[in-house]
Amino acid sequence: MPVNQKPVTSPNDHRQYRYLELDNALRVLLVSDHQASQAAASMAVNVGHFDDPADRPGMAHFLEHMLFLGTEAYPDPGEYHAFINQHGGSNNAWTGTEHTNFFFTINADAFDESLSRFSQFFIAPLFNRELVDRERQAIESEYSLKLKDDVRRVYQVHKETVNPKHPFSKFSVGNLETLGGNQDKVREELLAFYRAHYSANLMTLCLVSPDSLDTLEAQTRQYFSAIANSSIVKQYPSEPLYTNDELGVWVQAIPLKEQKRLTLTFPLPGIDNLYRRKPLTFLSHLLGNESQGSLQAVLKEKGWVNQISAGGGVNGYNFKDYNISIQLTDRGLGKLDEIIRLTFEYLEVIKQTGLEDWRYRERASLLKLAFRYQEQIKAMDLASHLSINMHHYGVDDLMFGDYRMDGLDIGECTGLLEQMSLENLRVQLVCQELDTNTQADWYHTPYLVRKLTDDERERWAPTGEIDALALPEPNPFIVDDARARPDKSEYEVPVVVAEATGYRLWHKKDDEFNVPKGHLFLSLDSEHASADPRTAALTRLYVEMLLDYLTEYTYPAEVAGLNYNIYPHQGGLTLHLSGFTGNQETLLSLLIDKARERNFTQERFDVTKRMLLRSWYNASKAKPISQLFTSLTVTLQRRSYEPQRMAQVLESCTLEDLHNHVRAFYEKIYLEGLVYGDWLTDEAKALAVRLSHILSLVSSPSDESARELVNLTGKGTVLRELSINHQDSAIIVYYQSPSATPEKMALFALMNHTMSSTFFHELRTEQQLGYMVGTGYLPLNRHPGMIFYVQSPSAGPQQLLEAIDEFIADFSYAVMQITNEQWEVTKIGLINQVMEHDANLKTRGQRYWVSVGNKDYGFDQRESVVAEIEKLTRADLIKFMMQKMRTKHCDRLILFSTGEQHRHLEPLKSMQVITDLPAFKLHSDKFCL
Repeated sequence: MPVNQKPVTSPNDHRQYRYLELDNALRVLLVSDHQASQAAASMAVNVGHFDDPADRPGMAHFLEHMLFLGTEAYPDPGEYHAFINQHGGSNNAWTGTEHTNFFFTINADAFDESLSRFSQFFIAPLFNRELVDRERQAIESEYSLKLKDDVRRVYQVHKETVNPKHPFSKFSVGNLETLGGNQDKVREELLAFYRAHYSANLMTLCLVSPDSLDTLEAQTRQYFSAIANSSIVKQYPSEPLYTNDELGVWVQAIPLKEQKRLTLTFPLPGIDNLYRRKPLTFLSHLLGNESQGSLQAVLKEKGWVNQISAGGGVNGYNFKDYNISIQLTDRGLGKLDEIIRLTFEYLEVIKQTGLEDWRYRERASLLKLAFRYQEQIKAMDLASHLSINMHHYGVDDLMFGDYRMDGLDIGECTGLLEQMSLENLRVQLVCQELDTNTQADWYHTPYLVRKLTDDERERWAPTGEIDALALPEPNPFIVDDARARPDKSEYEVPVVVAEATGYRLWHKKDDEFNVPKGHLFLSLDSEHASADPRTAALTRLYVEMLLDYLTEYTYPAEVAGLNYNIYPHQGGLTLHLSGFTGNQETLLSLLIDKARERNFTQERFDVTKRMLLRSWYNASKAKPISQLFTSLTVTLQRRSYEPQRMAQVLESCTLEDLHNHVRAFYEKIYLEGLVYGDWLTDEAKALAVRLSHILSLVSSPSDESARELVNLTGKGTVLRELSINHQDSAIIVYYQSPSATPEKMALFALMNHTMSSTFFHELRTEQQLGYMVGTGYLPLNRHPGMIFYVQSPSAGPQQLLEAIDEFIADFSYAVMQITNEQWEVTKIGLINQVMEHDANLKTRGQRYWVSVGNKDYGFDQRESVVAEIEKLTRADLIKFMMQKMRTKHCDRLILFSTGEQHRHLEPLKSMQVITDLPAFKLHSDKFCL
C-alpha cells in the first residue's frame, strides 16, 4: 500500500492521520491530536492462544506476561511499569484467540522515552530465567482468581463440546500445571515461541500524540524499524469449529451463581468479509427488537423470559457463532419447547416480511449519524482499537469500517437466515437444577451433552401460529439529519438557571464538542429512599420495576440513539438521559408519564423481585476482592446495606408494600438537575418550569437528603471479617482523611500515585502474593482516602497485612532516595492525570455532575487540588505518612476474608472488631455531606 494513505474520518474528528509501512513490513497508523494532554501507543500482534503448542496451553498468555519483565536495553523487570506510572500513565495487555494487544498511555512529554522502552519488547526481550517461575505463579494466581467465575466455567464447557481438532478447543489461560517443568527448558520454549510467532509482518502499531505526524513518523522509524521480519504466514487449521458430531446437540451446564439462560446457537462461517453491508447487524436489529409484538415483548408478556439478546457469540478466522440468548424466568424453564418454537416463528416472520429496504435504512442511518457525530475517546482506547482494526480492515476503513452499511443485499440476508435453522442448531441451557454426567477440565463445571431428537425438532418447527408476533412499525424517533447549534455558551461552567424550595437546575450550553447531543441528570432525594435496609430494598425494586415497565415504550427511542438510565443512590434515585437532543424532551415526557402511571402487575412484580433477589444472593459468589469492595462502602456509608441483608427483608415484601413505598417516596422530594450539551438557556429554563409543575402535582418540597459517612478518627485499627467461600484470601486496608480539603485530597492522591507501581511490583511481581494487587485513591462522600488491596491464593490475611504494613513502613525511605527531578516528574504525572482534557461530551457531563454532587459549585476542585499538589514537598509526604500510616495504632479499617486453604493459619486480631455492623454504624460519629 502507498505511504501516507489516509483512513476515512468523521467530519467531527479534528485529528490528523497517516498510514505507513516500514521496510520490515510493520504496518503503522499515526494519529496527531493537538488537543490531547496524553500520548498513547498500542501494538497488536496476530498471535493468540490458537497458536499455543498442544503440550503448552497458555503459552501465548505466558509470553505476554514475560515481555514486560525486562529487555536488553532496559533489564530491570519493574522499570517499564514504574516509568509509565511516574509519568502519569497506565499500561496493560491482553491475549485473545488470534491476537495479543499491548498498550499504554503517558504524559506527552515522556512519549519519546516510553517508545524507546516499549519497542524493545518486540526487539530484544530478556526472558530472564529467574523470572520464569515467578511469572508462572502470576499466571496461576490469575487462573485461580477465575476458578469460580461462571463465564469462564461455561466457556470451558463450550471449548469441550466443539471439534477437538479446532484450536478453539484449547485451554487458553494456562496455569502451573500446563506451564510446569524445568525453568531452563520452559525459557527455551518461550524463546522458540517468540521467534516463531512474533514477526514485524504480523504486527500493527498505532501511535496517538499531540506531536506532529512528521515527529511521530520519525519516532516510529527510530524505535520500531529494528523489529525482525521473519515473513511468517499465518496458517490455522482448516478444520470447522463443529463437525456433524458437535452440531444438533443439547448442552446443559450448572453454574455456581443462580441463573437460567437458554442460548440458541447457529454456527456460521467467518463473517469479516461482510462488514461493508453488515447483514447480521441488520438481522440482529430485527431479532433483538423489544417493542410491542417483538419476540421479547410476547415472551415477556407470557411471563417466560426477562430479556432476549441477539447477535453475540464467538467468532474467528473461519467461524462465527450467532447466538440468541434468552434469560428465563422460573416459569419459562418449564416452557422451553414453546420458547424455542416461537423463536423459529419469529425467524419466519423476518424471512417473509422483514427484509425491506426501509428497515435496513433505519439501522444504517443510525450508524451514519453516529459516525458523523462520532465522539472522541481517550488516546489509549483509540490506539488499542485502531491497532486491532488494522488486522480486520483496509486503510480506508480503519475508522469507518465499524459504521459502514452500504445497502441491503437480500440474497446475503436470506442466505444467513437459511442457516438459522433447526438443522444448523446447538442449544445450551445454563441452570442450577439440571442433570449432568461429566465435569469440565480446569474449571470443574458439571455438564451434559446429547444429540437433539427428531421429536424435539418437530415440536420446535414453526407452524404459522405466530401468537401476536409482529415486526416494528417505522421508528418515530429516528432523525435523518441532526445538527449542533452554533450558539456560544454564556458562561464558562454550569450555572443555576432555576431554583426554588425543593429544587435546583443547573445548565451549560456546550460549545466545544460540536455534537447535537445532550446529557440531562435529574436526582430525586427522598427521606424514604434508604432510611433502612427495607426501604433501600424497595427503592431498588421500584427502579427495576420501572425500567422493566418502560422497556417496551422506550425501545424505539433507545434504538434511535436516545438513552436513559435510572439508578438508586444513598439519598434517592437519579435519571440520566443522553443522546441526540432533537427528541430528548419527548423521551423525558414519555418517561415521566409512564413513571406516574406505575401499572405494576403482580406477575411482573413476582418476576422482577425474583431477579433482584437472585442478583443479591449471587453477590455472595463473586470473587472475594469484589465482595470486600462492596462491603467497604456498606461499612462506612450510613445508608448503604449488604446485598444479603436487603435480600432478607425483601423476601416478605408484597406488591402493596411497593405501592405504599412509592407513595411515601414521592411525598416529599428534593430535585437537583443538570442540563448540559446542545441545550439553549431558554430551553433549560422552560424545562425547569415543567419539572417544577410536575413535582407540585405529586409531592411537597423537601430538603436534600444527608449523605453520612462513618468517621474513623480515634478508632484505631478496626477489623471486619467477611465469611466468603473461596480458596483465596483477600484484604483491603483503608485509610480515611478526617477532612475534605483540597490539601488532603492532594496528599492522598499524591501518596497513591507515588506508591502504586512500587506496591504492585513488590507484592505481585516480587513476593508473588496474588494476581489482584494494588492501591487506589478512594474518595467517599467527598472525603479522600486510600486503599491497599490483595487477593491471594498463597497467603492468609495476617501475612497479607504484614506485607502491606512492611511496605508502608519502608516506603518513606524509598521517597527519601528519589531525586528532586524524579519528585517533580512524579507530581507533574499526577497533575496531568487530574487535569486530563475531557475526551467527549459524556466525560465532561459526568465530571460536571460529580461536581454538583460534591457541592463543588465553582467547578474548580481539580484546579484547587492541583495548586496544592504543586506546593507539596517530599518532606510533606513523608511527614504525612509517618503521622497517618506508620503506627500499628493508626486509624484505619481492614476488611478481610480467609481462604479455605488458609483457615489453619494465625488469624488477624485487633482491639476493635466489627461483629454487629448496624450497631457499629449507629453508634459511630459521622461526617455529613
